[in-house]
Amino acid sequence: MTTLQPRPPYTDAELQKLYPPNLDLQLVQILMRHGERTPVSPRFQNTGLPPFWPYCTSVRQITSTILSPSSSSLTTLQWTRRLETFSRESDSPTLALSPTSHPDNICDMGTLTDLGRQTTSFLGARLRDLYITRLGFLPPAITSPSQIYLRTTPVPRALESLQQTFSTLYPPNTRLPSPETGIFPTPVIITRAHADETLYPNDGNCRRFAALSRAFAQRAADRHNNTPDMEYLNQLIGKWMDGGKVAVDSRPRLSGVMDTINATLAHGPETRLPKEFYDEKARGIIEKIGVEEWFQGYRESEEYRRLGIGGLVGDLVERMVKSVEGRGDGVRFGLLGCHDTTLAGMLASLGAFGTERWVPFTSHVAVELFRDNMKGEGKGGVVWGFGKEIGRRPAEELGEEEKKKLEGYYVRLRYNDEVVTVPGCRMEGRHLEGDESFCTLAAFKEIVDKFTPKNWKQECRMGRGETVSLPKVPEPAGY
Repeated sequence: MTTLQPRPPYTDAELQKLYPPNLDLQLVQILMRHGERTPVSPRFQNTGLPPFWPYCTSVRQITSTILSPSSSSLTTLQWTRRLETFSRESDSPTLALSPTSHPDNICDMGTLTDLGRQTTSFLGARLRDLYITRLGFLPPAITSPSQIYLRTTPVPRALESLQQTFSTLYPPNTRLPSPETGIFPTPVIITRAHADETLYPNDGNCRRFAALSRAFAQRAADRHNNTPDMEYLNQLIGKWMDGGKVAVDSRPRLSGVMDTINATLAHGPETRLPKEFYDEKARGIIEKIGVEEWFQGYRESEEYRRLGIGGLVGDLVERMVKSVEGRGDGVRFGLLGCHDTTLAGMLASLGAFGTERWVPFTSHVAVELFRDNMKGEGKGGVVWGFGKEIGRRPAEELGEEEKKKLEGYYVRLRYNDEVVTVPGCRMEGRHLEGDESFCTLAAFKEIVDKFTPKNWKQECRMGRGETVSLPKVPEPAGY
């Protein structure tokens, strides 16, 4: 799937059902996929598809921070980026040009486009409408960003999407001067080094996960390469493939074909593939196989869940538990810039990704923590760190007093504004009475604990050189 078509805003009746009066919203964490982008590598130039796309006006006005060597003060430099490539005939340097031979607004590979900036800005506006205008959960204007936790992967399109979304969640006229300093404090955006990143499945820095990924990908190839569905694809687009054949592991891979289809479909007529690539049946086949190749491992293997997405989901739970414990500085809203593999990997690990369609650009998952307001006053607040208190300790290690702290709290997930339910929360006593989508915090934590790594880097080094065996019997997700 390509550009997301957001559902209409909730009606008043829907809103009242989604946010019942006996539950107080306490903490929201939004995981958002970046907006529309160019393909991550150039493909299908043999169809006439240009390698460089003219959809990035932001490169005409880039601002860099400059340190003055004499005074150590900071200034800024505005500059325009043009992209250089080289001639295939002579290797001579030449400017990358648009299909109409212009050198400006040229996107690099995997770059957030103007459309991607627009859709992520619209996401911020939708979040503002829900959590500020209609629910009153966040204040309409702020003098400090201290209530907002901003975190992103080190990939530029994720960072830029996060910036666009925050800028409409709180537009400039709602960011007011602090009474103490007379200025609005600079928001802090947290990133990690690639080697430490767990906000996406990090196969580049987790060898064990990479080996498991290859094994599940090979299984998908074995299952699908010689099937009527693949023959249908070959009849449509095989002539444009390297070697004349479409396969899960062809060149480009079937997932790479999907990447280019989705990126071109989101953008203008200057960057289109031949019409055969947009055949509805073909797109359904490609996305169904892609979802299996990339995400079936989360549905079937606890180790896959633990190494691929367990660190992230463990972080989410830890923040919720710290909010319950009242240890913190009042942060109530988290915005995390991530990727399609993050959203689908997390939902699949919780048994809540029940679709064969790929995650659209600018999709988001809302992880909401509620407090039963009939259970007494909650403490609120959260420390956004990585301590080892209740949050990171397995449920079976908690004492009775510690378990009592979690009572009266519920977790609910929404994917692109549609409620999803974790299957392990459907059991009696593990959800809000009358609504299985509100999982008790204790039950949600217990489910997540099973695939939260204790030492991710050490586990990533385990089994080096060993043959990878997939589970003989699937280990169901979400229980």
